[in-house]
This record gives sequence, structure tokens and C-alpha cells, in this order.
Amino acid sequence: MKVLAVDVGGTHVKLLVSGATQRREFASGPALTAQDMVKQAKAMAKGWAYDHVTVGYPGPVLHNRPVAEPHNLGPGWMGFDFAKAFGRPTRVMNDAAMQALGGYQGGKMLFLGFGTGLGTTLIVDGIVEPLELGHLPFRKATYEDYVGLRGLERLGKRKWRERVAEVIQQLSAALEPDEIVLGGGNARLIKELPPHCRLGDNANAFTGGFRAWEGGRARANGARQARRAAPRGTDPTKGETN
Repeated sequence: MKVLAVDVGGTHVKLLVSGATQRREFASGPALTAQDMVKQAKAMAKGWAYDHVTVGYPGPVLHNRPVAEPHNLGPGWMGFDFAKAFGRPTRVMNDAAMQALGGYQGGKMLFLGFGTGLGTTLIVDGIVEPLELGHLPFRKATYEDYVGLRGLERLGKRKWRERVAEVIQQLSAALEPDEIVLGGGNARLIKELPPHCRLGDNANAFTGGFRAWEGGRARANGARQARRAAPRGTDPTKGETN
């Protein structure tokens, strides 16, 4: 099976097909619609052979479809038929969940993605539970306002790191994970990792996109199988957009 993994972000859309080593990307932004994304992704993937597609979407997903328009992109994502547009069976999942799945190594893992916003996912014994914690109240605004890109630009690196440590401490106390994986483009700015934390890799998003089609199972560390890794709200035996 050849899978095209598409990681949709607030500033770039990144693509990789299983078996390839060099990713491709193009700019996104507040004018990018779902139709535009697919059109550019298909053009960017020219020359790659693939028979399935996984789309990492920056927002909540239910039954393989976005259930809210993205904060940092254009309109037209809710109700969009990705399978028809790509011409392939397509699985849509939250982008943080896709990256979390790619870095999962077993047990109870909390993923925090520090990028344009704050992506959050919990995986327990292989069961993927995408979360939307970034928009919960924190201090005078939300978690995302302090540890997302806007917070980094407003606070500067030193204060931003302090807020990141505070957010990690709060969420760790509330969810009690075995470990916390820190991902997203800005995770590299975190100098001192809090206890039970490890850095992920942005390339894990592609691994997660490939794993989403592996019979509904994740292979932790390439060997250990979790019980189930299909994104919640999808049918792991079919995997097509309904």
C-alpha cells in the first residue's frame, strides 16, 4: 500500500508518500480553501504513486470530516469530499493526532504540538483521542494565546518558555500521562525538558499518516503493536471518507 500523507498547517502544507525520503511543501495561509489545498497537493505530488491518502487537518474531525472551519486557513473545509477530490480513499484526522500517532511508543502518551496554535492528543494503549485543549481558558486568554505562535511573538522566547512549562505542568497534573511528547515547529525552542517529556519530530506526522492505514494498528518502535490506532470516529476496516 502506498500512502500519501498530507500535513496541513497554518503556514505550510507538507507532503510525503510512503517509501520516499524527501518531503514536498507549499505555502498555506488564511486564503487557502480545501479545494485549493487538494489541487496544489495533487500537483505537488506529481510523479509519486499512491493509492490512499491521509490528511492531517488543523481542527476537530468527526466521522472522517472536519467539524469546524480552521482558525488560520480559508473557508470551505466542513463538508468537503476529500476522497472525491483526491480520487483515492482518504482518511482525515486531526493534525496533532496524526503527529502523535507517528511518535507513539506505548502506554498513555500526551502529545502537545507547539506550532501556529497548540495541538493536543492523548493516546492510551493505542487508542487515539484527539483533544481541543488549546482553546481552553488560561490566565487572561487561552492556552493557545500564550504558547502558540502569537504568544511566542508577543512574549519573546524567555517568557514563552515559562508559559510552556506552566502549561505542561497543568496538563500533566490533569491527565497523568506516562510520558509527554512535545512536537510542532516551535518545540525546538524549549531548552530544558520538564520531567517525563521528550521531543518528537515533525516527520512523525508522516509516519502517523502511514500508520493510519496499517490495519487500524500502530506499531510502536516498529515492533510493538497497540490494540487500536484508528482515529476515533473512523472505520478502520474501510478508511474511506463517507
